Amino acid sequence: MKHIENGKYTELGHEFLPVSVADMEKLGWEDYDFLYVCGDAYVDHPSFGAAIISRVLEAEGYRVCMYCQPPFEKGKMKMPFPRPRLGALVSSGNIDSMVAHYTAARRKRSEDWYSPEKKMGLRPDRAVIVYSRELRRIFGDLPIIIGGLEASLRRFAHYDYWDDAVRPSVLADSGADILTYGMGERSIPEIAKLLDRGVPVEKITGVRGTCYMSDVRGSGDFETVECAPFEKCRDLSTDAGKLEYAKACRMQYREHDHSSVRALAQRHGDRYLVQNPPSLPLKQWEMDWVYSLPYCRTWHPMYDKSGGISAIEEVKFSITHVRGCFGNCAFCSIAFHQGRYIQTRSEESVISEARLLTTLPGFKGYIHDVGGPTANFRRPSCDGQEKRGLCRDRSCLAPKPCPNLKVDHSEYLALLEKLRAIPGIKKVFIRSGIRFDYLMADPDDRFFRALVKHHISGQLKVAPEHCASGVLAYMNKPEFKVYESFKKKYDEENRRLGLKQYLVPYLMSSHPGSDLGCAIELAQYLRRERLNPEQVQDFYPTPGTVSTCAFATGLDPRTLKPVFVPRSPTEKAWQRALLQSREPRNRELVRAALIKAGRRDLMGSGPECLIPADPKDRPVPEQKRQASQKKTAPARPAKKKR
Repeated sequence: MKHIENGKYTELGHEFLPVSVADMEKLGWEDYDFLYVCGDAYVDHPSFGAAIISRVLEAEGYRVCMYCQPPFEKGKMKMPFPRPRLGALVSSGNIDSMVAHYTAARRKRSEDWYSPEKKMGLRPDRAVIVYSRELRRIFGDLPIIIGGLEASLRRFAHYDYWDDAVRPSVLADSGADILTYGMGERSIPEIAKLLDRGVPVEKITGVRGTCYMSDVRGSGDFETVECAPFEKCRDLSTDAGKLEYAKACRMQYREHDHSSVRALAQRHGDRYLVQNPPSLPLKQWEMDWVYSLPYCRTWHPMYDKSGGISAIEEVKFSITHVRGCFGNCAFCSIAFHQGRYIQTRSEESVISEARLLTTLPGFKGYIHDVGGPTANFRRPSCDGQEKRGLCRDRSCLAPKPCPNLKVDHSEYLALLEKLRAIPGIKKVFIRSGIRFDYLMADPDDRFFRALVKHHISGQLKVAPEHCASGVLAYMNKPEFKVYESFKKKYDEENRRLGLKQYLVPYLMSSHPGSDLGCAIELAQYLRRERLNPEQVQDFYPTPGTVSTCAFATGLDPRTLKPVFVPRSPTEKAWQRALLQSREPRNRELVRAALIKAGRRDLMGSGPECLIPADPKDRPVPEQKRQASQKKTAPARPAKKKR
């Protein structure tokens, strides 16, 4: 690659990429190679996908202009840039545009942290589709490549929560030429090189980590298998349609690890959506290079007057040391986007970034996070993955750890110790996810003790998600007793150290498999533990996940067996209220839920009761009968006075 010469990184200068024709002129550019259109504001930081891809292309010798949150007038995108030489790149930003705009209750959000002043409305709904269609209108046959999380999770026919229907692949819907899924540091430069050599975009069909539309089932570059077509998957009104969609989802997950060598096709009308096998993982030196590129590490100055971009505040002084997650929670999009295989940066790379952070304006000695999707994964889950890849239809951790699981925190512990020793660093915190079941499987307690002593900022957030065994199985989470053991050990270690640090459990309501009985079980646990969670996450059916498929079809795609799905707004409100039953505002909802579940015994003043009894509650029929008998029973004769 062009970025390394004699083992040393080349210097490219720390300047923002052009955001206007005036910027191009200052650099002496008469033309440029790629226009990057993005739904987020322009933040040049390695926590933002647009920043990484644009810097990777720059390092490979390409000229990139950034057009972030392009304005629209009368429904049409304004275009101040001339036609790029090679193509346009399109992303909705760091998250799906519909998730950015709407809550799990389908209500419009009031803030967008990826926009100046957190202002809503600066990106359209279904941004990838809208941007791509406008670029096609403006530039005609210009090659258009879509990517990022929104494109990645919507690459096949997918259930869309906001339409309450199955939509076609976003590639077919947008009219773009190529879809890149997953992390694009390999696929996008490869596409750029082919376009630069004059290869027509319709001929670029052999790049791993990409999808394309075709008149035939595959290109011949890879063996091709086929899943159920869009037309069958979208028919959720019939049991046959639901089954076809569930089977398609299962097949897609079986081919989503880099160890797959097969292409997967899905027919859309008279054409095929063809997914090539995933990109190969980055080697450690390649990942080091990606994070060594000359990011400005802040928002573009054009946002200074509006106070900057809030989304960077949590990550500005954080470090990503790992990618991928073999935890594979059913409701999480990480496995389908980044993959299950763990990729890590070297100690030298992470330490170099930490030293850089100490020189930045505003740094006060605290590194907010050294993490990733799961902070304490720093190696593949077993040695066999290096040779044969990841196992299909098997989970590394849930419901119980695989016998081949290799647990080792020693390298992560050594890295954290070295970071703490850097001059200018007071504290190194871990705020991204800690997988507590992986931690509890480690017979060596050194990392556990170091975590509690050095790396918690008052509270540790972990994600048991639920306590009901059936729900946890559908979530692909460990048994609840593992969390209880972890909590006990955590509390004991804090007492031993004389610290008052809290454990904050993330909890989820209304996940497939959770009926009112399960929600009540969780509410009772919270009552016993005297926990009153301030925030509870309703299950959010985001595109592309196993749990979303279960929500749409009523079938677990892993087993094709029926699963209960709480769908109605009323039942979802009941389940959410039960998890916050101590809040007076939720009392009526909790009462209605308990009556529906036949659990009036949990209303009253007893130690197990969730809410107080209400005088207006009518007694159950048996109580009525007993009361009636007492009233109508003949009076006992009065005793005679002696």
